[in-house]
Amino acid sequence: MSVPLTEMTVAGIMSGTSADGIDVAFTRIGPSPDDPAFPRLQLLAHAGFPFPPPLRRAVLGSMNADSISTAELARLNWRLGQAYAEALIAARERHPCALDLIGCHGQTIYHQATPARYLGRVAACTWQIGEMAILAQQSGVPVVSNFRPADMVAGGQGAPLVPLLDYVLFGHPMRGRVLQNLGGIGNLTALPPKATPTDVVAFDTGPGNMVIDQLMHQLFGKPFDREGKTGARGTVLQKVVSAKLHESFFRAHPPKTAGREQFGGKYAAHFLAACRKAKGRPQDTIATATALTAQSVGLAYSTFLRPAMHQAPVDFIISGGGARNLTLMHMLRQQLEPQDCTVRASDDLGLPAEAKEAAAFALLAYETWHRRPGNIPSATGAKRSVILGEITYV
Repeated sequence: MSVPLTEMTVAGIMSGTSADGIDVAFTRIGPSPDDPAFPRLQLLAHAGFPFPPPLRRAVLGSMNADSISTAELARLNWRLGQAYAEALIAARERHPCALDLIGCHGQTIYHQATPARYLGRVAACTWQIGEMAILAQQSGVPVVSNFRPADMVAGGQGAPLVPLLDYVLFGHPMRGRVLQNLGGIGNLTALPPKATPTDVVAFDTGPGNMVIDQLMHQLFGKPFDREGKTGARGTVLQKVVSAKLHESFFRAHPPKTAGREQFGGKYAAHFLAACRKAKGRPQDTIATATALTAQSVGLAYSTFLRPAMHQAPVDFIISGGGARNLTLMHMLRQQLEPQDCTVRASDDLGLPAEAKEAAAFALLAYETWHRRPGNIPSATGAKRSVILGEITYV
């Protein structure tokens, strides 16, 4: 049973599939003056912290690994808890605030949204690690974490969970809004004009920065394509992109989710082989990976969303690290502006691109604390709304 909404200062902590670091967002959340049963969120401050290189290598090595020792997983779980606590402490030093609650997503190391048979039973599964007792005790604040399993037990895919924030912040009475996050994986939330929660559509569109980052590391020894400069020097191998977009994931109807299981190291290796077969130079490979992200977003919109916007003007709002890739943003405009979309960065609407997902898990923690559902079934495919997460007390 839900409890009346109260004003709280909530920190959201997020580390995504790119495993590039930890984002912390400080928010003030309370009842909306227009509807006391509905939350409103104000972003107070945010900060980002890169993983130390050895920790990033360990995280990437644990994702979808064919084999890894239980001892190493246990140590990594503990080390990530320390990293989250250290990031929060550093963020509070920059932006002092008295916290009431923390929402921490944890680090996904495996996500299997589709049920499969294992040891005589059929089930889906997900695993986010990071020892929350460390974070709670070092911060002195309760922590809500492990958000995805409750939705999956209710028949959903455990993702995407950001649509609640998108609905709270970006719904518009006259304009359609598509909120496209480009982290490691690309995911979107579509809000038709005057959307109600049952109108919300959300799903993963495919790779965001994941394939680009892996190929930048392999070909250029760099963690990512800063501002898209390498991709800008290359030529897109369109035959490679077109062939990839005919694969089953891009044609599957929502709801659908993706991760390193679909677009990790093996996918990047096959992608690189296809580019080399097409006589592509290293910079052409990066341009082609960038085009794959942009064209997968354009395909998702034209195939699954455009009719739902009822011919209204549409703002296509980009967040995540991909919003800083100027080549990717240019390619997105080429895909979406002919479909009557105005492409904007979430910064233009008052929410910095790097802060959005962290702010989303602050809001989800707030909802859990007040015993209110945090999933949107039309986005995740769950049979019902459920309260998400687990609380670790001080």
